Amino acid sequence: MATLLAIGTGKGLFLATSTDGRRSWEVSGPHFPMTGVYAIAIDKRRGARLLAGMTSSHFGPSVATSDDLGASWQEPDQAPVAFPTDTGVSLGRVWQLTPAGADQPDVVWAGTEPSALFRSDDGGRSFALVRALWDHPHRERWDAGFGGQAVHSVLPHPRDPSRMAVAMSTGGVYRTEDAGASWAPGNTGIRAYFLPDEWPEFGQCVHKIARDAGHPERLYAQNHHGVYRSDDDGRTWTSIAAGLPGDFGFPMVAHPSRSGTIYAFPLIADAQRYPVDHRCRVYRSTDAGGKWEPLTVGLPDGPFHPSVLRDAMCADDAEPAGVYFGTRSGEVYASRDEGDSWSPVAAHLPDVLCIRAAEV
Repeated sequence: MATLLAIGTGKGLFLATSTDGRRSWEVSGPHFPMTGVYAIAIDKRRGARLLAGMTSSHFGPSVATSDDLGASWQEPDQAPVAFPTDTGVSLGRVWQLTPAGADQPDVVWAGTEPSALFRSDDGGRSFALVRALWDHPHRERWDAGFGGQAVHSVLPHPRDPSRMAVAMSTGGVYRTEDAGASWAPGNTGIRAYFLPDEWPEFGQCVHKIARDAGHPERLYAQNHHGVYRSDDDGRTWTSIAAGLPGDFGFPMVAHPSRSGTIYAFPLIADAQRYPVDHRCRVYRSTDAGGKWEPLTVGLPDGPFHPSVLRDAMCADDAEPAGVYFGTRSGEVYASRDEGDSWSPVAAHLPDVLCIRAAEV
């Protein structure tokens, strides 16, 4: 059994493979050189299909798939993700690729910029716009965050395919309970300090949401200042920022099998996007955000200034779980013991935009 780590960067996709229990890594690439790879998925429902959402400054955005772990790639002649002509907009980029549950083996979801959700029924080769979210009456008031206006989190419910949560910057969390036929905001308790009404129905700049492994009604959110937990599938939220050195950041990662265990990478503030105290520290909670502990063994102990973006941290599906993150300065670190210790995977890559890992 090998572990595959897919690293999307501003100048292509790099693949790192470990065959010795994640002690050492062999890095190859770049695939799709000089494209920004903002979304990656490793779909294990049928073998191990890789999906990559990349954006070329010349050819525009697209999605490619590989069924041989990156040895070859298939990209359709027609744009796999495209807005219908009646919408009057064009695709900026694909920000998220999320396979549905095992009971829907051909369904893949894509979150895009501008903020929209697309569904594929052929494993990610072609996608159709989810019109009910696009036609939502709130959409015209969803604004662009600093990184653009995008649906960047897509969380299908693992036990009920009719339920899903998505998150966008800005706009907040939206939920469906009828397979996408209708959508309702789920932001009660999330503060938007930058708005005149700091507790709006929608308009929050949610940076990332994650779903608990053992309690699927429990969600976690990293907000634009604020860290939250929901125990009712995203209807209402409470702060779990106490114990963190700062409440600003981008990633939020839930352990793939251990309920209540989550990971974050705090930054100083929106106006100072550096690690708190200029130190490289991942923070872990094992009680759903009640307490937090810094994880530093093996990480740089000197001044550290790069940030970690919302999709540049992930966990694999091994036992014990591996945890990974990449930085804007092209460094990638891995933990093979759930964050207790870390070691470098790669350095001097282009800026890391997204990471996904799995046993293959």
